[in-house]
Amino acid sequence: MTELRTLKVALLGCGNVGAQVARILIEDADTLAARAGAKLQLSGIAVRNVNAKRDVDLPQELFTTDAETLVKDADLVIELMGGIEPARTLILSALRNGACVVTGNKALLAQDGPTLHEEADKAGVQLSYEAAVAGAIPILRPIRDSLAGDRITRVLGIVNGTTNFILDQMDTTGAQFADALAEAQRLGYAEADPTADVEGHDAAAKAAILASLSFHTRFALENVHCEGISSVTAADIAAAKDAGFVIKLLAIAEKLEDSDGGKGVSVRVHPTLLPREHPLAAVHGAFNAVFIEAENAGELMFYGQGAGGAPTASAVLGDLVSAARSLVLGGAGRMETTTGHVPALPIDAAVTSYYIGLDVADQPGVLARIAQLFAEHGVSIEIMRQTIHRDAESNVESAELRIVTHRAPEAALAATVEAVKGLDVINSVTSVLRVEGV
Repeated sequence: MTELRTLKVALLGCGNVGAQVARILIEDADTLAARAGAKLQLSGIAVRNVNAKRDVDLPQELFTTDAETLVKDADLVIELMGGIEPARTLILSALRNGACVVTGNKALLAQDGPTLHEEADKAGVQLSYEAAVAGAIPILRPIRDSLAGDRITRVLGIVNGTTNFILDQMDTTGAQFADALAEAQRLGYAEADPTADVEGHDAAAKAAILASLSFHTRFALENVHCEGISSVTAADIAAAKDAGFVIKLLAIAEKLEDSDGGKGVSVRVHPTLLPREHPLAAVHGAFNAVFIEAENAGELMFYGQGAGGAPTASAVLGDLVSAARSLVLGGAGRMETTTGHVPALPIDAAVTSYYIGLDVADQPGVLARIAQLFAEHGVSIEIMRQTIHRDAESNVESAELRIVTHRAPEAALAATVEAVKGLDVINSVTSVLRVEGV
């Protein structure tokens, strides 16, 4: 029997995911070798503190603070440090030294992915990052490989488990945002500083990656319109539920064509109403899911654990085995395909529906004036619901209107809302949210 080649694996970072990756590399060494066609030898783990307490018991001699030397001697490098630096410098060093790189660093990829891909292509090595989006869910490889012969038209994703847990708690229990966030923090789903999650920044980085792969064009974080969920209220959730919707934070990337035949891609993250019968509406807790629409394959959905040490480690090891095979078999690494070169469109160009809550005077002609204003802006109303309520102190009646529009350009919808605010019969605009899936 032919002796298998040994490939040295350098691991940068040993947090929750990194510790699980190291454990699997050691415990499942024989299985991984059979699948990779080479022995995957964990040559070292670069950390800031070699004596820090860790959840997984790993050989102490593997730990080092000298990441630069570890990278220079490796065939395969796994970067799980996070952040921009020193991760960027170490990845570039690994690629230039001819090592394949596996990373889960969504922030770095969204900010500087083109540079990393360019260096990987120059060196003829593989740069893989399945773990950067949706944890354990195999989504990037299916987009890049399985759908390479198709044209993707739209991607909708629940790609942040923290926000999905919060919104799901608000929907199922009636909790306020602050209470649902506190519960997410208690269970470990949310950080002490949850800004990156609840303001949509984490999802936006993932949206840039999904858009880049789906439309073969390099999109960066600056191309993504981003809104978080901190302004979503229990009243919004209740009203959406009453109308047959659920609110999710969606990452959306879709190809659009204007009336003159010009094409572009809208990439955005924002709270979105979905009909309860939509597949993404059934994604509960901290789970993730990505819904893809393609010209020939039709509708596809990928669902699973979006975070966690072992689930995310599964995605990392899948990339590692693939990269090891490429080294064993020889030839150039997988090249990035950027043949699309379609422009990123501003949020005004997006085509969507609006859900608008209005508190209005309860008097004749109000509905007609509102409907006329919508028509003047080229926006068609699909659903309009009215609820009458009386103020306990003033004894004055007013009406709560809930309007769902047909799909229209974002610019027209936003202009309509601004015009509605100017009507003398409008007490207040209580909520404005986008709608998909109708």
